[in-house]
Amino acid sequence: MRWCVLLLVPLVGCVSQKAFESKSLEAQNLKQQYDEQQAQMKAMEQKLAETKSAADKAQKENTELESSLAQSDAERRALRKRVDELSELNQELSRSTEKLAAAKEALEKRSSEYESLAKSLKDEIKTGKIELSELKGRMVVKMKDKILFSSGSTKLNKEGQEALEKVAQALKDVQGKLIRVEGHTDNVPVPTDAKTEFASNWELSTTRSLVVVKLLQEQGVPPTMLSALGYGEYQPIASNQTVDGRSLNRRIEIVLAPAEQAPSAVVAASAKKAPVPAAKPAAKKK
Repeated sequence: MRWCVLLLVPLVGCVSQKAFESKSLEAQNLKQQYDEQQAQMKAMEQKLAETKSAADKAQKENTELESSLAQSDAERRALRKRVDELSELNQELSRSTEKLAAAKEALEKRSSEYESLAKSLKDEIKTGKIELSELKGRMVVKMKDKILFSSGSTKLNKEGQEALEKVAQALKDVQGKLIRVEGHTDNVPVPTDAKTEFASNWELSTTRSLVVVKLLQEQGVPPTMLSALGYGEYQPIASNQTVDGRSLNRRIEIVLAPAEQAPSAVVAASAKKAPVPAAKPAAKKK
């Protein structure tokens, strides 16, 4: 028995040493695998950190790019708006330039017409028979009634007729003008005796205007350009309280106005602007 025990002891010790060495080797292998996995984990964590950093950087760059694009788009819209404003301003300047050119041309034309008329009537203007003026595109040939007519009369004096014939020669070639003859009186009532053929200054001023119109037409001024008006005493240019003032108020004015001021032109312009009435539907036959 004792020998058996002695033989078994070394055998048991030998088996345990092998198992220990096996387990120790296995433990080393596991530790090596663990270290390798730890190293891989650290490498993956570092890679993940680098990837996250790159993603954050890309996100930041993307945000900056979007902000830059938005700013560029806003700047582009602002630039387009400015270009449109400048284009509109340029068009407005162009229209203003055209208007100024047209106004200059009209002014030069009026000046030329005025100079031509003044040259034609220089002798009558010099002797005081005629006064010539121009204001806002309207030229006015003013003649005192005593040169044209005797007091209360509508018959032209010889001196007045000669002066009007000179005026007619100057006016008959005028283009694009409305020639309006206007009669004016002072405020002294027309005498009511039997010799007087006019009931008031209205009739006297109007009849005198018609006499002047008829003479201008006979001298070659186109009748389509002529019209006559009588204002009586109601448009004085001086005080009727003095002899000189009443003399100034008794006058014939021949007004040259733009043709578009003619009533027919005004009516035509209004007709163009007026809306065309819609046609009524035809009634159905029963």
